[in-house]
Amino acid sequence: MRLLRLGVEGSLRPAVLDDAGGYRDLSAITADIDGAFLAGDGLARARDALSTLPELDASGLRVAAPIARPGKVVCIGLNYRDHAAETGAEPPAEPVIFMKASNTVVGPDDEVLIPRGSSKTDYEAELAVVIGKTARYLDSPEQSDEVIAGYAIADDVSEREFQLERGGQWDKGKSCETFNPLGPWLVTADEVGDPQALGVRLSVNGEERQNGTTKDMIFGVRHVVWYLSQFMVLEPGDVINTGTPAGVALGGRFGYLRPGDVVVAEIDKLGRQRHVIGQA
Repeated sequence: MRLLRLGVEGSLRPAVLDDAGGYRDLSAITADIDGAFLAGDGLARARDALSTLPELDASGLRVAAPIARPGKVVCIGLNYRDHAAETGAEPPAEPVIFMKASNTVVGPDDEVLIPRGSSKTDYEAELAVVIGKTARYLDSPEQSDEVIAGYAIADDVSEREFQLERGGQWDKGKSCETFNPLGPWLVTADEVGDPQALGVRLSVNGEERQNGTTKDMIFGVRHVVWYLSQFMVLEPGDVINTGTPAGVALGGRFGYLRPGDVVVAEIDKLGRQRHVIGQA
């Protein structure tokens, strides 16, 4: 299933995109697409009722992030060999973990704001994993399949000077407002299939910047979820950004983002997001 949330904050409708490309209203099943919905029987109920759910006219409605504000956004750095190489870093022996503030999550077409004082705001198209069941000390990477609800597109927007040149940890270059556009859909794991066989692309003003594939991850999705569960409890609704392929501005081939730029990110089976860059 392809789940999404439509409308303005305070008046959002949970919805599902049916096979004909129409929208179906999920309000009779759940008030929102959140951790409680994913952890319970919400997905099964929505799937069983899909053909009988009322149609929803989405004309003029904003597409919000497909999951209500997550408890946490966990990110994996330097998880593609080509990206590590372009930034001059050695491939890590273990996953590099950092966090983004949960209020960085915005809709897939919302404006992304360059922070005040920024000169190096960068883009990173990423496969995002959405957790559907509590994960604590998983026994093996294979057990990760039991706790993944689905996948979405994320743009792990980053301010590189704040991240790398201002001392301390990465978080202050990662947690600026609007720095995690997510969506348009949360696509359930059964519909995505193999998460290591997805093309990842990003363009700026029509110029292709990133064109990679999740098969080139250093640490695959299963390993990442299992690994994180050894250090923290993953809860339903949590989001994991799994790293980005080569082509970011930090690599030196392309310029950093400027107000007015248009960023388009796509991942096979997960749709497309488009956001315009503004100024905070």
